[in-house]
Amino acid sequence: MDRTEKRAFVEFLADVFGSTSMVVVTQNKGLTVADVTELRRRIRAAGATYKVAKNRLASRALDGTQFDGISSLLKGPTALAWAEDPVAVAKVIVEFAKTNDKLVVLGGALGNQTLDADGVKVLAELPSLDELRAKLVGMINTPATRIAGITQAPAGQLARVFGAYAKTGEAEAA
Repeated sequence: MDRTEKRAFVEFLADVFGSTSMVVVTQNKGLTVADVTELRRRIRAAGATYKVAKNRLASRALDGTQFDGISSLLKGPTALAWAEDPVAVAKVIVEFAKTNDKLVVLGGALGNQTLDADGVKVLAELPSLDELRAKLVGMINTPATRIAGITQAPAGQLARVFGAYAKTGEAEAA
């Protein structure tokens, strides 16, 4: 990389750190190309991004951002993952690290809160944003369904009573 490419990369990372809510730092010693390709595929599917960055350039991009606390994690062959949904990126990284011991979760940051590896693992156990939305919609929808059922029940009972009287009237006429 020449100076202009380095400067552009630092600016790119600084923009990312200014707009995202979660960053996970991993160490990837000995991952094969196939492993990295599979990890990137899973991360993209979760709506996240995974970049291997030079530690010095990433540290420069971290200066003055809310994620400044993770600069101490940038030692050795590291990579950064980020997404708008903090749980999604943590889940993908932690699940992949469980099956591949060459990917190690070093830590991360959620906003200005720095997380260690255990903190990222705890975050990965939370339900994702989509799961929480589905639960919320289900909770909102359930009372509405019950109210509709209650308001329709008296009309249905009346219809059954009238039907029963009609049948008894036909039986007496015959």
